[in-house]
Amino acid sequence: MEITVRELREEDIPRLAEIEAESFSMPWSAKDFQELFTHSYCRYIVALADGELAGSAGYRNICNEANIDNVVVAPKFRNIGIGSALMREIIAMGEAEHVEGFTLEVRVSNTAALRLYEKFGFVSEGIRPGFYERPREDANIMWKRYTI
Repeated sequence: MEITVRELREEDIPRLAEIEAESFSMPWSAKDFQELFTHSYCRYIVALADGELAGSAGYRNICNEANIDNVVVAPKFRNIGIGSALMREIIAMGEAEHVEGFTLEVRVSNTAALRLYEKFGFVSEGIRPGFYERPREDANIMWKRYTI
């Protein structure tokens, strides 16, 4: 299977919203993704598996800190390297923009995502109690920081 990564395009949004709905209890809507195009500090990419939209990731670069606010892989494309391809590219993009660190929140029960982020050098720096709804759950706050 060939995995390619490129910038998010407007025509990707309908399928990306479907992947969100398949993956999360509180998915982003097509409107949420459309809004990203109005902010110059947002960077979003998609992964394609043999040409089919398989996932997405992105961050908001605020004051040289990249807040990764969405990583999603379609259920049928999980565990084949899509998440790693997305994270590799997101980190490379941030480094090219000279970000000083990346941060994200992840459900404490999402062991697959926790392992992925740890693989890329993220470490836990705290817990946000009750951060997630449906179901109510704490968030693990993770950081990948660079020394300057």
